Amino acid sequence: MSAVKKGLGEILVRENLVNISQIEEARKEQKTTGGRLSSALVKLGYVNDKKMAEFLGTQYSVPAIDLDQFEIDIEALKTVPQEVCLKHCVIPVSKAGNVLVVAFADPSNIFVRDDLSFVSKCKIEVVVAAESAINKAIEKCYSKNKAEFTKVSTELENSEEAFFFSGLQAQLLDGTDADAAPMIKFVNLMLSEAIKLGASDIHIEPYEKRLRVRYRIDGLLHEKSQPPSGVAAGLASRIKIMSRLDISERRKPQDGRIKVKASNGMEVDLRVSVLPTMFGEKIVMRILDKSNLKLDMTQLGFDEQDLQTFKEKINESQGMVLVTGPTGSGKTTTLYSAIATVNDPQMNLCTAEDPVEFNLDGINQVHVHPEIGFGFAEALRSFLRQDPDVILVGEIRDKETAEVAFKAASTGHLVLSTLHTNDAPSSIARLIDIGIPGYMISTTVTLVVAQRLSGRTCQACAVPHKVPDEALIAAGVRREEIPDYNLMRGEGCSICNNSGIKGRVAIYEIMPMSNPLREILGKNGTGLELKRAAIRGGMRSLRQAALRKLKTGLISLEQVLMSTIGDDET
Repeated sequence: MSAVKKGLGEILVRENLVNISQIEEARKEQKTTGGRLSSALVKLGYVNDKKMAEFLGTQYSVPAIDLDQFEIDIEALKTVPQEVCLKHCVIPVSKAGNVLVVAFADPSNIFVRDDLSFVSKCKIEVVVAAESAINKAIEKCYSKNKAEFTKVSTELENSEEAFFFSGLQAQLLDGTDADAAPMIKFVNLMLSEAIKLGASDIHIEPYEKRLRVRYRIDGLLHEKSQPPSGVAAGLASRIKIMSRLDISERRKPQDGRIKVKASNGMEVDLRVSVLPTMFGEKIVMRILDKSNLKLDMTQLGFDEQDLQTFKEKINESQGMVLVTGPTGSGKTTTLYSAIATVNDPQMNLCTAEDPVEFNLDGINQVHVHPEIGFGFAEALRSFLRQDPDVILVGEIRDKETAEVAFKAASTGHLVLSTLHTNDAPSSIARLIDIGIPGYMISTTVTLVVAQRLSGRTCQACAVPHKVPDEALIAAGVRREEIPDYNLMRGEGCSICNNSGIKGRVAIYEIMPMSNPLREILGKNGTGLELKRAAIRGGMRSLRQAALRKLKTGLISLEQVLMSTIGDDET
């Protein structure tokens, strides 16, 4: 092994297998195309593939085998995904107990051995084989599900969505040609179809006997394809490679990012989350399509009066505007629209986000990293030394962040941020619970916005819908107003994937910080008292805002009940 440390090129020259000029040419080829020096020498024809394998076996004191004459153990293949084999040019050949024999084209990389040990949960025993033989064996031996997998890929390729990203060029970080493997082709086609269909998320879910792929479209999950269960590990490995994640780590959750680009120049980011489950790794990819980002506030779904109130508050020189709602309710879009509205060359705007979802021109966006001690609070403190006019904080989730944010909002800065609460009045109670005094909230917070996303009735298949009066009354409609309601419901068609829903619309609850609310805060009033006072002052609750959209036929009664709760308690 000590001889090998001198370098493969030096040893090959010493053994008279190649000369110095051939080594130099091979190194140039290696820099251009990547890969191993041995591969470059074989590619240029300076060394025979099998002879190189025999030579490496001798130098590393490991056996060299001829895969053309060797029967590979099917049980061994199950321990290592095809994607891992392709990436490292290895293939498991036999398994006995906890020992896995793996054929390497280049056994010098001990880190690959460690990765394989993690992936297979076995002790790795190394043998050497010709690179061409390994690639041939990978193609042949992992073909058990090939026919079924190819069928799914063909269906995707022939779908009407496929042309949209026919020139899809994903970040093939392992340097593999996009047409080299069916797995790569399938992943690209899956991304293409999801983006074309307007999906917000892709869910890849392994179960005991099947693998399910679903797209979230207009808030609902639709099953679009079901690849063979045997490709689950390879599919996960492919996506992890594209996301720059650790393919050997299958026990812990991981988060990454993929950037894809279409032939028409359109760029889309995907936020990737990997979660270990009982039967494999579940992957969810959030599609961040900037072309679908609505920065025009008139398109968000605000009623005219509420929009006017919102614009007034975000154009004030100081104070705090909070947007609240559950995950996936559109808070980021509302905040991005707000900061894009106030963006001006004469102003300094800074954002602290986790992560930065979209790049906005003219705005200083910072991705916080709490794991290294750079969280929202640290970013805010840095912002205050950067002479900001407007600050966006991704989320107020602890006392430290809240205190710095309130300090900024009370000293001549406009602060925009989010909370996770059920409605606007609950945000005040949440801030008090975090540790912010009521007097500071009443003097600093200028507006709280609660929001939800509701499925918009598909206009292509919308038909009048008769609902019993008692059902409308139970939902909050006054009996005398029932004749004014134009109820519509989507029957389901090809345009809306037979769901009756096409697109989503935001429902807003706007609560300005009025004097009556400040008085209740001064008396340590409850969230229910705040809500009652806000409604008396003209605030429409989330349910009332949803009913206004039901009245015009924009959403259905089912969507009203799914996205909001009643106001009986008020």
